[in-house]
Amino acid sequence: MHSSLQKLALVKNKVNEIIRQKQLKTSPTIIVISKTFSLEKIKPLLDNGHVHFGENKIQEAESKWLEITNLNKNLQLHMVGKLQSNKAKKAVKLFNFIHSLDSAKLALKLSQSEKELNKKTKLFIQVNLGEETQKSGINLKDLDNFYNYCTNDLLLNIIGLMCLPPINLNSDKYFKILKKSAEKLNLNELSMGMSSDFEEAIINGSTYLRLGTAILGERSIK
Repeated sequence: MHSSLQKLALVKNKVNEIIRQKQLKTSPTIIVISKTFSLEKIKPLLDNGHVHFGENKIQEAESKWLEITNLNKNLQLHMVGKLQSNKAKKAVKLFNFIHSLDSAKLALKLSQSEKELNKKTKLFIQVNLGEETQKSGINLKDLDNFYNYCTNDLLLNIIGLMCLPPINLNSDKYFKILKKSAEKLNLNELSMGMSSDFEEAIINGSTYLRLGTAILGERSIK
């Protein structure tokens, strides 16, 4: 059994190998998705200097990270799950990055919360590339208008795009579409690639990988 530190080192080696082989210019940041894992399980990574962690529920993130964020100013927390607009203020307070901006209602709430808290958050627009009804996100045809609304009207700091490709379909195709969409908007950051498809994501220019299982192992379902 490899420890989480060993697994992180293995993943980093794999990432570097792909970058070298494909002569890529991007070197993605690894976000360890720590949802459902206790601090005890995450601590070795923290102690070893890893600073990027992702959560998908506000309540769990608050109880787990609030104290540590005050002690460790280098910590970079990423909200990667569905964010309800009534939790926007809490999210802005706690997180440095939000990967799941998926509606005009949420955009407005985030903008109001940022003003109240005098804090800017780095935001990814979640794009629903497969136009799946069960998934949230902005459809491609609406992306330009939504991006303009967020940046021009609300002055939000949109740094990139995020996607969750349809399960059991070729992720590669969707990663290519997302990269093209980001380039059109002059956005440099791409949040794509999870434990099952991060290699394709790197090849397609991902700058943020969201890895849970690959580093912390199987999680108990929550």
